[in-house]
Amino acid sequence: MISYIKGTAVYANEEYIVVDNRGMGYEVRTSAATCGQIHMGEEVTLYTYLYVREDLLALYGFLSREELRVFRLLLGVSGIGPKVAVSILSTLSVEDLYYAVVSEDAKSIARTPGIGPKGARRLIIELKDKLDLADLGIGKEEEVPAAADLTGDGSQITDTMDALIALGYSNGEAYRAVHKVPGAENMDAEQLLKEALKRIMTL
Repeated sequence: MISYIKGTAVYANEEYIVVDNRGMGYEVRTSAATCGQIHMGEEVTLYTYLYVREDLLALYGFLSREELRVFRLLLGVSGIGPKVAVSILSTLSVEDLYYAVVSEDAKSIARTPGIGPKGARRLIIELKDKLDLADLGIGKEEEVPAAADLTGDGSQITDTMDALIALGYSNGEAYRAVHKVPGAENMDAEQLLKEALKRIMTL
């Protein structure tokens, strides 16, 4: 198993990057998120996954171990192969995908080419117990309410999320904005909405 590749990025297109390692060029398929952060001629380290099928041998790689972990989790979802998994990670960042799954925001996930509403709902069902916001390090630098607090009986939290959705934001965007507000559970709905709107503009 190839765990990672370290070398010089020498070529890139919409589907893959070529990394030169000691004179050998490795074609590594990746997401738009990873591709957008790589500059040609610079050294890069990609954490990789070798996909093997009877008629296909393909290497997938990502700049972060977390993106690779999510890619592998997506491969475990019924009906999702590597091409669709990469498409999902090109449509949504890892953090956006976490919030979309936790808040059951199928609409945002369904924007991915090749997945559709039914596939998005299935993905949420199969990944909801496997994606934890704590894995993203949320809450380490500032005190924020835990995910469970945002789905409890706090009417101000529910009202704020409903208000944000009414303004045109997705479930995931609303959930994420409220989650980013320190002390959300102690605010009234009007105050919380103002703070959530401040944060949603920076997401």
